Amino acid sequence: MLASRVVTLDVLTASVNLSLTFSSDRTPVTLASEYGSTSQWRMCRKHRQRLPAKNVYYYRCPDHRRNYVMSFAFCFDREDDVYQFAYCYPYTYTRLQHYLDSLERRNLDYLQREQLGLSVQQRRLDLLTITSTAQQNPEKQKKLVVLPARVHPGESPASFICQGVIDFLVSQHPVAVILRDHVIFKIVPMLNPDGVYLGNYRCSLMGFDLNRHWQEPSPWIHPTLHAVKQLIVQLSQDAVGLEFYIDVHAHSTMINGFMYGNVFEEEERVQRQAVFPRLLCQNAPDFSFSNTSFNRDVVKAGTGRRFLGGLLDDMSYCYTLEVSFYSYMAAGSTAPVPYTEDTYMKLGRNVARTFLDYYRHNNFIDDNKPQTTNHINRSCF
Repeated sequence: MLASRVVTLDVLTASVNLSLTFSSDRTPVTLASEYGSTSQWRMCRKHRQRLPAKNVYYYRCPDHRRNYVMSFAFCFDREDDVYQFAYCYPYTYTRLQHYLDSLERRNLDYLQREQLGLSVQQRRLDLLTITSTAQQNPEKQKKLVVLPARVHPGESPASFICQGVIDFLVSQHPVAVILRDHVIFKIVPMLNPDGVYLGNYRCSLMGFDLNRHWQEPSPWIHPTLHAVKQLIVQLSQDAVGLEFYIDVHAHSTMINGFMYGNVFEEEERVQRQAVFPRLLCQNAPDFSFSNTSFNRDVVKAGTGRRFLGGLLDDMSYCYTLEVSFYSYMAAGSTAPVPYTEDTYMKLGRNVARTFLDYYRHNNFIDDNKPQTTNHINRSCF
């Protein structure tokens, strides 16, 4: 391909939702790297950028039976480079395995990696357990948090958030040390490894949306979901009480980070469920409590949040954590700020930090460390 040639690429799609998606801050990302150079890929990763909105068009095309087409113009300015285009910053199954391998090589006594199961195509379903081996206070049972991500394989921001959570919890930050002493974290970084590997957007290898099959997952058709459900059922029956289930996703139309929760009849339980999102709103400038909602939609009945909300006891909290594929509005800002890999990971770190505030709020953790909340955001109240 000749350098400096402008090419228009047309992507045919049947998705009407995309008509709401491509605005000034919501365009595909691109990455250029030298041909055959993996080191250049790593160097360039931080320089992925979104295409200018003026170069992106979305319309119904009469030449394609009035289906939607996304067209964008791009100038290939270096003849020998390899160019890649993506809906959002990619986070592959291979990248996860390299990351988990590097964690394992550190031989941390408070981190355990195990293979919870295998996918249909025999890819690993990894489970991380993060907690200190010593019991600081024998009179207090440790709390239990379960956090899965990437049940929808195209929602790559979920993996960056999940890595941010993990990086913080295994660090020597004083907050992380306190949390490991009081909490057991069970993290499933990639619940749908086949879907991620194959480049699917929402479904598994077999064509199922796994987040609609929590009620009766098949060990043959949905083996990874079946394994995670069995784990949670077992944990809920053990002496250690499962207090939090937070399923990490990405959202194609909303901005900021936000949460979905369940609806309950008891007002006191409703108020308790709102505490964690409010505290997260205080810690994370890109998290919106006003976008957070609590519902019992029939179409969401087969999701992890809805199913486990009915299975676990009334002291357990089940949430879906969503984050925009594109941007967020910080308090006082007048224009949306595009998300990057680093800001997604920062949201993950803020999620982890918020557990300390939550357990202090409930008098489960009593220490002399300063509060993690460092600003007052009135929109959280």
